[in-house]
Amino acid sequence: MTKTETFVAQAAKLLGPKGFSSDPSDLSPWLTDWRGRFTGRALALASPASTQEVSDLIKLCAAHGVAVVPQGGNSGMVGGATPDASGTSLLLSLRRMNAVREFDPENLKITCEAGLILQTLHETAAAHGLRFPLTLGGKGSATVGGLISTNAGGNQVLRHGSMRALVLGLEAVLADGSVFSMLTPLKKDNRGFDLKQLLIGSEGTLGIVTAATLKLVPAIADRAVIWAGLPSLKAARALLLHCEAQTGQQLEGFEVIPHSSLQSVLAYLPGARPPLGEDHAWHAVIEVVADKSQAPALRDLCEAVLEAVFENDLVEDATLSASEAQANAMWLIRESIAPAERAQGAAVQHDISVAVEKMPEFVDSIVPIIEAEWPGTRAIAFGHLGDGNVHFHVLAPKGVDENAWQDGDAKAISSQVYDMVVAWGGSISAEHGIGQHKRDDLRRLGDPVSLAMMAQVKQALDPAGLLNPGKLI
Repeated sequence: MTKTETFVAQAAKLLGPKGFSSDPSDLSPWLTDWRGRFTGRALALASPASTQEVSDLIKLCAAHGVAVVPQGGNSGMVGGATPDASGTSLLLSLRRMNAVREFDPENLKITCEAGLILQTLHETAAAHGLRFPLTLGGKGSATVGGLISTNAGGNQVLRHGSMRALVLGLEAVLADGSVFSMLTPLKKDNRGFDLKQLLIGSEGTLGIVTAATLKLVPAIADRAVIWAGLPSLKAARALLLHCEAQTGQQLEGFEVIPHSSLQSVLAYLPGARPPLGEDHAWHAVIEVVADKSQAPALRDLCEAVLEAVFENDLVEDATLSASEAQANAMWLIRESIAPAERAQGAAVQHDISVAVEKMPEFVDSIVPIIEAEWPGTRAIAFGHLGDGNVHFHVLAPKGVDENAWQDGDAKAISSQVYDMVVAWGGSISAEHGIGQHKRDDLRRLGDPVSLAMMAQVKQALDPAGLLNPGKLI
């Protein structure tokens, strides 16, 4: 029996038939990333049911030198949970570990396992009049462990922050199989480094998240959505500042949409209608929320916001949602930008950030440069202006061969975009992570000192390089 066969036999015995499979039909759905850009092979699929099983499995992997690729809902955007083509690594799914271990509604916290689906987390909290204040399009498949490993963001970062701000405690299995357990949150704790923050956003390269204690907030009693038409992104920034000053912590979302993206969605989405009667260069979707004590005054607050923005010429036009259905319809336009874009053909996407105050000038600068240097392309920016993160997409010229374009011009365009982002002091990854998609760009453009520090941490915690090899570092 070869060393590999010995490992497979021992892992199968450890996890049993429910927890271990080398059947190609079981592996196949999980070997290609969500965007369909990366496909790999794996030795087998391991699905442990407890932290102890994860620990025992990782000890076995360490003893046999088998690399491990952890995977949550496989809904990532950068190929961070896809194995390479060698077929020698073990695909590790945490989807069977989906229990809520402890729920403390009085103290606004919940302890759950890494495989819990985000939508289930939302439903669990809502049943007790609470909510987990992070959501995204893939909530039906994204898992808690995946969200933590990528430090996920979303539309509510403006008010509540990314996963880093929402993780109160963490449990993870390290490369030697030892269990890092700091699930109990303390308001004050100065016993050295905050090690859980080291693991958040590390994309499974330093440890495998198995459970977390998460922050909850009171459920929204009411909300209202304002749709504003604007002449420029600079005007959108001025509107954001005004809304922040007038609504304070009740401002939960501020998203921007260019005219071209709105038109794409209207053509794509059956029955969709423009919220405003006239065309505008830019649009803003603004969500203001209220708890029970604030709810009776919410509409008055939003009407006061509208009155002030018109008086100060901050918008060309604006409207306030009259019902929950209308609020949902406004958000559906924002959430449909990506599928509407995909329906038009090939595009290369960039998840980038610069300082919030620089974003309007940055977008106004970069769009004409890209479109001039790559004739036939169309560059669009949309998304989370409130936290300095936009999705900058470049649509391919009409009629190109998609595969050839993605392998050629698209890669050159991305390099140019990232060069400009770094020149503006920004980040080439605002919320999607690095994975394997941006790994080479990070090496090329990252700060040498920061990269060296990350390499040293990786060497210290995973000296054999067995945890998610080829990703991030």
